[in-house]
Amino acid sequence: MSASPRDGIGRRSVRGLGEVLITVGLVILLFVVYEVYVTDLISMRKQANADAQLDARWDADANTVTPDPQRPVRTNLVPGEAFAKMYIPALGRDYQFAVVEGTTPADLEIGPGHYRATAGPGEKGNFAVAGHRVGKGAPFNDLDLLQSCDAVVVETESMWFVYRVLPMTNEEASWTQDKERHPRCAGVQPLERSHGAPYANTPGQEIVRPEQGEVIDPVPNYRGELSADQLASLMTMTTCHPKFSDRQRLIVHAVLTQSYPKRPGFLPGELTEE
Repeated sequence: MSASPRDGIGRRSVRGLGEVLITVGLVILLFVVYEVYVTDLISMRKQANADAQLDARWDADANTVTPDPQRPVRTNLVPGEAFAKMYIPALGRDYQFAVVEGTTPADLEIGPGHYRATAGPGEKGNFAVAGHRVGKGAPFNDLDLLQSCDAVVVETESMWFVYRVLPMTNEEASWTQDKERHPRCAGVQPLERSHGAPYANTPGQEIVRPEQGEVIDPVPNYRGELSADQLASLMTMTTCHPKFSDRQRLIVHAVLTQSYPKRPGFLPGELTEE
């Protein structure tokens, strides 16, 4: 007995829908592969070029300019051009990225990008840096793994700056002098204790909405103004949250605890922490 016309139409419809779903699935899969792997390869090449160009500029300056630790890092910064390097030993001894000026999509395809209106490395205020978490090099893929007192080392042409992640919200009340005596935690404590009430809302890590730009203000999450001598020297890192989504932002705040002038053969001991 032959199938009725109605059965034939129904089967063709189901088969057609199945083919459409398979095609959509393949397109989505290809998009994920492109976003996660292909863009990583593209960004890795751009990052390598930026890093090499930065080394070349520093080498050229070393032969013509006397290093001056007091010279502002932000002098003549060019959008999209690397001006510093950052290292996070807790994420691996090979963790190194050149930091570029600016946070446009093109800038962040190269590597972590400096929010142009914020402080420079080592300066009073808030040195704020954004980075991708998935694809495009994913420099901040594991930012959520950082713990209080972990080091973030920033290298400029003439200086090394060591920032350490601030206490987490659930650690602030129980943060004791014994904790501060730990070598990695020297100089780290809830900022409200050292710098007063304006820093009451500056934990080591927080998750915020995308529009909460106050996290990169000179005093994070504080609407008032302070004089320069009242400001702490902070570093704030921002990235999307959760992974594969831009619904929220993951924020990590760190405080400057140490700085070293660069000299031949010297590397900060913090680079070898695990």
